Amino acid sequence: MAEKGIEDLEVVDVDIFAGEHKQPAYRDRSGLAHVPALELDDGTTLTESVAICRYLEALHPEPNLFGRDAQETAVIEMWTRRCELYLANPLMMAVRYLHPVISKLEGMDEAAGAKQLGGAEKMLKHLERQLADRPFIAADRVTMADIVAVTGMDFARLVKWRPPEALAGVNRWYAAMRERPAAAAGL
Repeated sequence: MAEKGIEDLEVVDVDIFAGEHKQPAYRDRSGLAHVPALELDDGTTLTESVAICRYLEALHPEPNLFGRDAQETAVIEMWTRRCELYLANPLMMAVRYLHPVISKLEGMDEAAGAKQLGGAEKMLKHLERQLADRPFIAADRVTMADIVAVTGMDFARLVKWRPPEALAGVNRWYAAMRERPAAAAGL
């Protein structure tokens, strides 16, 4: 929403530590105890971040985050999935295993957390090659792939994780992403 300048949606905070996402009032709308959720005017509720973003992209096509033609759309989708499956999800799971408060959701497990961090850092090596001579992951501009990757990396800061210093391209890109509108909006 911040990257697109969308400001006309009501944002309702849900306290997951208080279990609000597990209460009937929330689950009856979303179907699952997952956040975020976007409730449409007709009562339809969308969950899953990328699905919500695709919906917002259809309503607000510029700036384009998902691709302008078939090839670019496929490349962006490929990198978005890679960043989601091999970077963001492992980093988020590491936080769920390692953070003293959040680990209550999964149970503290340092070995599992370390394994998740290791998997994410393998993906960062692939991103390092991708970012060696380009400012963004999948196109000549910020795309959903960049947003998914930086969201996972930012979440991992909760366990004091940072990308390895040796990954100059990743660190340059990460610093630039942290200066973007989404970061200022609380990414």
